[in-house]
Amino acid sequence: MRAMDSLYTLSGFAVGAIVGLTGVGGGSLMTPLLVLVFGVHPATAVGTDLLYAALTKAGGTVAHGRKGHIDWAITGRLALGSIPAAAITIYVLSQLPKGSNAIGAIISNGLGFALLLTAIAVLFGRKLRDYAAVHDDSPLRQRHLGKITVAVGAILGVLVTISSVGAGALGVAALFFLYPKLSPIKIVGSDVAHAVPLTLVAGLGHWALGGVDWSLLGSLLLGSLPGIWLGTHVSAKVPEHILRRLLASMLILIGGKLIVA
Repeated sequence: MRAMDSLYTLSGFAVGAIVGLTGVGGGSLMTPLLVLVFGVHPATAVGTDLLYAALTKAGGTVAHGRKGHIDWAITGRLALGSIPAAAITIYVLSQLPKGSNAIGAIISNGLGFALLLTAIAVLFGRKLRDYAAVHDDSPLRQRHLGKITVAVGAILGVLVTISSVGAGALGVAALFFLYPKLSPIKIVGSDVAHAVPLTLVAGLGHWALGGVDWSLLGSLLLGSLPGIWLGTHVSAKVPEHILRRLLASMLILIGGKLIVA
């Protein structure tokens, strides 16, 4: 194994451990790490991370599905908005001039914006859910809930395709707001199940545009899977509020750096 491959594997392990500790999606950490530390082109980092997410979340979907932790109706509504939005976003990116810096600039700024939104979701997700629970019985809200869910899916589709961020913490925060009376485990299961087809379609689209490094993908998977296992088993011993504040602070710093770069 080359030295660089070993560093990618080690990075995958570190990010996997953080994901296991906090539950926040790897895209929020993996993609900026690849761009800012290793100098990977933003388009390649996003495309590779999207397929990485599709593969790692597929196992989670199977596990949640077997335990009945997925609301397939909600997952379907999200996908109804996100899959077409991802396909349209890929088409728009494909129309940009080849060899220009336009794609890299769009992805870098989109990534920075998505990281700032993720930080807000990490910090205020519970307060958002509590607010939604109070207003959940609004007739207007109930009448249009399905359409709103499809629209949220479309927004996530664009955001995830551009940045590889949004299918985790942002998706969960959105579902907590829309369905505050649904159990947390079903919120997470439904979000994970929705993330698989979304990241797969977006990732394959980036691959068609030449934005996937398969060797890098293999190295990241090799390190992240044991990292996730370790983080999951250690998480109960670390105070959650401390983890979330540290993670949110890190996301704000990284997101700001990507936007102003």
